[in-house]
Amino acid sequence: MRTKSLKKNVINVITLGCSKNLFDSEVLMGQLQANNKNVVHQKKGNIVVVNTCGFIKNAKEESINVILEQIENKKKGEIDQIFVTGCLSERYKSDLEREMPEVDAYFGTTNLPELIKVLEADYKHELLGERLITTPKSYAYLKVSEGCDRPCSFCAIPIMRGNHRSFSIDDLVDQSKRLAKQGIKEIILIAQDLTYYGIDNYGERKLADLLKALVKIKGIEWIRLHYAFPTGFPLEIIHVMKEEPKICNYLDIPLQHASNKILKSMRRGTNEKKMTDLIFSIRSILPEIAIRSTFILGYPGETKEDFEILKKWVKKIRFERLGCFTYSHEENTHSYNLNDDVPLEIKQKRANEIMNIQSQISWESNQQKINKIYKCIVDSKRGDYFVARTSFDSPDVDNEVLIDAKKFYLKTGEFVSVKIVKAYDFDLHGVPVSL
Repeated sequence: MRTKSLKKNVINVITLGCSKNLFDSEVLMGQLQANNKNVVHQKKGNIVVVNTCGFIKNAKEESINVILEQIENKKKGEIDQIFVTGCLSERYKSDLEREMPEVDAYFGTTNLPELIKVLEADYKHELLGERLITTPKSYAYLKVSEGCDRPCSFCAIPIMRGNHRSFSIDDLVDQSKRLAKQGIKEIILIAQDLTYYGIDNYGERKLADLLKALVKIKGIEWIRLHYAFPTGFPLEIIHVMKEEPKICNYLDIPLQHASNKILKSMRRGTNEKKMTDLIFSIRSILPEIAIRSTFILGYPGETKEDFEILKKWVKKIRFERLGCFTYSHEENTHSYNLNDDVPLEIKQKRANEIMNIQSQISWESNQQKINKIYKCIVDSKRGDYFVARTSFDSPDVDNEVLIDAKKFYLKTGEFVSVKIVKAYDFDLHGVPVSL
């Protein structure tokens, strides 16, 4: 008698975009795993879920290309089903359905239960905070809120993610305790607007209270803050950072520009003087802090004079960490009504100039680290090197500390004291030492 063989489905989740998207993918995979589904992250499976990014042009193009690649794989018979979720799908669902009908179904950013159902699983409400961690075992992201209420002219995030919604302190503490039990040493707090945390639920900013609760968790040794909006910045946070050794002396505070004309058009609610005063206030409270910022180059109406203001300001402030983006003209944003009048090559040239300035600043700063000893966390092994970070560096975007794996053996996910022996503009070389 012939029996029909049943192929066991493997669900492959592909994540594009930012750490917030990665967090969402981890939640999705946690749900699927709890339903005894065979789920993998960015490997191979006969069912593919693409978690897309729709933030700027380059990210949208990458998401579309990945979807098209999976459609081609489906045509070849290499996969059976494709599902698309995330920001791009939220923002352009009807367009995607029309242009790429080969995809089995599209879901937005708030359609997790529906996606789970289509994948023949039950959405388990009791799994609050349970995730399948995809990052190195040293760190994990903790999303403290969703959405954004800010009116920034260039940003489409409110369209894709909705209004600001804070998660409760109790839930976030519970999630962090679960992470600690899994061996996670560092939690990185993420949100569209970290400093706005708590206003919707508690009627006031509660980030400082959240931090005071998180530092009590046994096993968590580092807590890092990503995306702190400058307008209305609560300096109380810096005082908490100074008092609590578990909170890394690191702050990601995207400022976007320094020209008052451009800042006004961006609807940032601040100006150069206010930003300068804020940076100096932060550094006066916590001199050893590493401040990371990002800037947008080529915003509509950005003149050579505006750019020179930004260059001068970057040289004056001397950010410890800095990144740049070229302006992307996004539909349904306030700035889309403006004339995108800065040519792409000029946008890129200006971004490169800023990064060249920062490269020199970073090199000078790193030279001062030679022969000093830092507590580092080991994230991974890459080729002949163990890759570690100081408390002043975030994964993927900041300095790395490279340690020769042919000479030294280290455990990933663990802390080690490292003496810096060589320093470049964005990388450090070190040797482990005993204290």
